[in-house]
Amino acid sequence: MSFFERSASSPLANQLLEIINRKQSNLCVSVDFTHSDTLLQLVDAVGPHVCMIKTHIDIICDFDINLVHSLSSLSRKHDFLIFEDRKFADIGNTVSLQYSSGAHKIASWSHLTNAHALPGDGIVHGLKKVGLPLNRGLLLLAQMSSAGSLADSSYTQATLDMARRHSDFVIGFIAQQRLGTLDEGFLILTPGVGLDVKGDGMGQQYRTPDEVVDAGTDVIIVGRGVTGNEHSVDYIKSAEQALRYKKAGWDAIRRVHHV
Repeated sequence: MSFFERSASSPLANQLLEIINRKQSNLCVSVDFTHSDTLLQLVDAVGPHVCMIKTHIDIICDFDINLVHSLSSLSRKHDFLIFEDRKFADIGNTVSLQYSSGAHKIASWSHLTNAHALPGDGIVHGLKKVGLPLNRGLLLLAQMSSAGSLADSSYTQATLDMARRHSDFVIGFIAQQRLGTLDEGFLILTPGVGLDVKGDGMGQQYRTPDEVVDAGTDVIIVGRGVTGNEHSVDYIKSAEQALRYKKAGWDAIRRVHHV
């Protein structure tokens, strides 16, 4: 079964695979900026080269609803999905309110979000109740790229089992390697991808696009290797770096999956 022939677990997963194929990009850029204007300018600069943009909306100092309207407009302009990296980790009723309500109203604009499996199936039920009618999708955190992560093999297996029980809404995992079989349709998104560094001194460990795709990754997540520092951002350089990572990621996909 080829990379694009697999039966993805949801319409949203199929949509992402179509974008990856259409743009020949498996790059997700993580934009950890704290101001709306720099975030939007950066997204506009790198948007042509990505299949997805990852945000942390709760770090934005000047958040208002116009930001997510503008972000959604850029998503349509450049043909990418939005992934709000919320890492939900509470009981079902609480996460359903966090997802649908409050200042950020994440479900109204973010195609994807993620959650820890630790609270059990209730967390997926709570998020699914809100997200499934909106054609949203969920990623479960099965493994992390930080040194000293407590997500051991038994935790990862339990997370995979949970995803199988909710494959109508869980489209994949944040993980460091393939989980399950390709024909199950789960997508693997891997952070901690870098071409130039091996660590950041704060626990993050980096691997190259070739290394993670060899291990089963579908989408590479790159942050500072593309965005640089918000206080001295160079949008032209960020676009060039995005193109560099796009090519590296796509070359790895072509080599491994013969597409």
